Formats: sequence, C-alpha cells, structure tokens
Amino acid sequence: MNTVAEPIQQIDQVDALIKSIRIPPRPSLLADLQRELAAEDPSLDAIGKIVASDVGMSGALLKLANSAIYGGRRKAKSVEQAILFLGINQVAAMMTGLLARQAIPANSAALASFWDISTRRAHAMVFLSRRLRMGEPDVAHTFGLFCDTGVPLLMDRFKDYATTYAEASLEAELPFTALEDRRHQTSHSAIGCLLARNWGLSDHVGWAILHHHDFAIIDDPATAPGVRSLVALSLLAENAICRYQGHGESLEWNKGGAAACAYLGLSGEETAELLDELLEAFHED
Repeated sequence: MNTVAEPIQQIDQVDALIKSIRIPPRPSLLADLQRELAAEDPSLDAIGKIVASDVGMSGALLKLANSAIYGGRRKAKSVEQAILFLGINQVAAMMTGLLARQAIPANSAALASFWDISTRRAHAMVFLSRRLRMGEPDVAHTFGLFCDTGVPLLMDRFKDYATTYAEASLEAELPFTALEDRRHQTSHSAIGCLLARNWGLSDHVGWAILHHHDFAIIDDPATAPGVRSLVALSLLAENAICRYQGHGESLEWNKGGAAACAYLGLSGEETAELLDELLEAFHED
C-alpha cells in the first residue's frame, strides 16, 4: 500500500473542489479604497469621491452614520459629514460590506434573510467592541458581515448544501462545521476565509472567520488576541440575534458561551445586562 500517495491524492481532491467554488473577485471600488487607505496620508476627499461614485453606497453610509447602533445623535446630512462622524476605517468597513452584498448572490428562499442577519451581526459586533473596548470596531464590523459569506457560495456549488446547513444548525454537540466537512470536504468557514484573503481583508478577520465555530481557539494562547476576541464577541452577537428572533439561546452559545464570557471577563449578570442593552439597540435601529 502506498501510504504517501493517498494523503497527496486527498489534498489534490480538496484543492480541485475549492477551485470549483466560485469566489467573487475583489471589486474595483474596494481596490480603489484599499489603495487610498494604504497611502501615507489618506485623503478624505478622495474617499468621499469613491463613496459618492455609487448612489446606493452613499445612501447606506448616511443611514449607518445616523443609526442607533452608531450612536447617531448627530445627524449626518452629507457623505462628507458621515465620513467625519464614522471615521475612515469604519467607512471602509461599511463599503466593503456593501460591495460584498452586491457581489455575493443570496437570492434563494433559504437565503432570504442572509444579508439582513449578517448586517445585524455586524452592527452587534461594533456595539460589543465599543461597549467592552475590545479590539477595533471597524474590524469587528467587517468580521460580522463576512463570517458566513461561505454559506451562499456553498449553496451555489452544492445542490444539497441547504440541507447540510439546516442540519448543522441543529447540531447540539459537534462543531457546526463537522457535518459540512464530512459531506462536502470543506466548510463555510474555510470558504469565507478564502474570500476574505482574496479581497485583501485583515489577517485577523480571515483567521477569525476560519475558526468562528472552533471555540477551543478562545482558550488558545498561541492564537492572536484579536482573533480570539472576534470569536468570543461573535458568540455574544449570535446569542443576542437568536433572542431578538424569539429563538432563545443559540446552540452555539451552549457550546462556547462559557469560554467567551471567561475570556471577555464577564460575569453572568454582566452578560445578561450586555445582551439586554444590545437587544434594546436592535429595536431602536
């Protein structure tokens, strides 16, 4: 038996599978924005022009700047004011998310609320990041939007993936991705990480997407704190969204909630108060 050839063949098969999944290319507007942000002294005027070149993006930016999640007591009346209120990095996160929504199809009945939930998760991540002073809000926003982007891509690739995803959502003990890996030799976490890398998102976002159902990483000192924080905060965000939808606590919270609270230094009472605040913000948004 050739024990060396078998693993190599398996790697080749997985590589061919991943190549068969349509990963949308990085949008030109995002490339323009990232190029400006990488400049030694990014220009607000140049960023404003990039935003203003897309009517939908301009409207979304103003809505976001004036939302309750972002503490919209001051009302932005123009793109320029919105950029000043939110800051360049948060504007970049918002633009990246909007471009993702345009680039990634989510038109099936199974994905009817995909982007609504992703947007709510992103807002929750910003709220939690600011409230706990944990990490950078714009990075949290981007992670919140992108962590499940592998789902519509896998639904586009596999006719039976919707069934896989539904069954994985009901798994109370095994990692969410276990069933995906067994049936499809990949997972929405792996594909989402690949998309993040192809789009030039931060390394922390990419790694957190890859591991956002791997809650052992929260207690792993070898993993960057920024990655561990995103995974921990995402558990709080998902739990709040489940409660907002009337589903009670999420199954993922039962798997990793205790580790997340310990890492974030939250007591049971503090966690309950924080979730109540987040739910209130959801209702105001």
